[in-house]
Amino acid sequence: MTGDLPGWKQVFVEDFSAGDVPLGGFPGPLYSAKWSAGYKDGTPDTAAQRSGKKARSGYYPSKVLSVRNGALDWYLHSENGISMGAAPTPRIPNASSNPPRANSLLHGRYSVRYRGDAIAGFKTAWLLWPDSGVWPRDGEVDFPEGDLASIIYGAAHFARNGRDAFEKLDSDQYVTSWHVATMEWSPGRIEFFLDGQSLGVSTKAPKTPMHLILQTESCLTGCPAPAARGHLSLDWISVWVPA
Repeated sequence: MTGDLPGWKQVFVEDFSAGDVPLGGFPGPLYSAKWSAGYKDGTPDTAAQRSGKKARSGYYPSKVLSVRNGALDWYLHSENGISMGAAPTPRIPNASSNPPRANSLLHGRYSVRYRGDAIAGFKTAWLLWPDSGVWPRDGEVDFPEGDLASIIYGAAHFARNGRDAFEKLDSDQYVTSWHVATMEWSPGRIEFFLDGQSLGVSTKAPKTPMHLILQTESCLTGCPAPAARGHLSLDWISVWVPA
């Protein structure tokens, strides 16, 4: 987790050892220098944006995020018929964009140790999103991705005839055990690793600066049951740039 690697220089690491933060208080004074809570309460998530209807799901960091037992915790649940996720964002120092912006990189190595409860209807889509905001033209990379009751996979999105297409690389693992998920983004390729084993390489790698968002949401393959609830935990995260 800590330190440079052959070909990679570490630029960000977080293990949430600074102390606990109560539900709704993240990032708070302990973590605000290195984190943002991401989208504000009530922001529609991907499923709500696609449906174009009144949101049944969305981002609610004040209802979801805390730090407990040395990990960033998502309390995934529903209130008043709305399933709630959150998308915290690390502030990764860099100079990849012009002018420089926090959390923007052109190529990098991203690694997380995480686990979750098997809550059908909630999913991780921890992703690299283009700084340009032009999608699908400038691509997207998701890893770890998957419904919390299904297998973990990685996906590299790209534009085909102006529409979204993607390459999907599956694992045979579930989130209910601790896993280390790593993506290595280099010119012309992105490789996905789970617990040190390669899931494969996609040549559909982005060519423009991207920023990392730990997007955790619901309702993309069916919404969770009203009483469904549980936790997703991030033990640590580490980021490197090409040395």
